[in-house]
Amino acid sequence: MIRKKGSFCSLQRGGSELNKWTREAKGFSLLEVLAALVILAFGLLALAGLHVTSLRGNTFSHHLSLATVVAQDRLEFLKNLSLSSRELVGGKHEDQQFTPPGSRMSFQRTYSVTEANSVKTIQYTVLWNDGRRNHSVTFTTQRGQ
Repeated sequence: MIRKKGSFCSLQRGGSELNKWTREAKGFSLLEVLAALVILAFGLLALAGLHVTSLRGNTFSHHLSLATVVAQDRLEFLKNLSLSSRELVGGKHEDQQFTPPGSRMSFQRTYSVTEANSVKTIQYTVLWNDGRRNHSVTFTTQRGQ
């Protein structure tokens, strides 16, 4: 039997009486803490997914920047050649594969030259695979006589 006396709680058991301080409930229950941890875990998992997506986007941007620099460099080289140069003969041309220093990524480079009305059109393409799919960037320029 339990009787309240002031701020004490009296518990009688087998003729002996135990006095305990009664306290108002302060803090969180175990169930509330577990629910909060589950919500926090889902939030952290979502952030981890965003982090992976961000890393993939940064890696793709880096590869795209490298491919763009490679293509622009070679296109400028081809633009500065004499129009009678063997590199500017009409048709498709395979350029050497390029691996930037300190990188495991390699870029396949091809270009084509077409001529119409004494204007040569040079289309330079850089291809690469990021381990998931193929990507390419293409630049086109024209040279007249």
